[in-house]
Amino acid sequence: MPQLNPGPWFAIFLMSWTIFLLILTLKISNFNNLNEPTAQNKNVEKPKSWSWPWI
Repeated sequence: MPQLNPGPWFAIFLMSWTIFLLILTLKISNFNNLNEPTAQNKNVEKPKSWSWPWI
């Protein structure tokens, strides 16, 4: 039964997936990240304490 012989189609299958994944990763890696992470401020201000009028 020729359909059980993996020789002719397995190489085509592997090559097509490797080409597909290479093109896909190259296209995805070309996108720019629009939301660049910003460095957090190390000087964190203390929050002001609340003044409770009933105390």
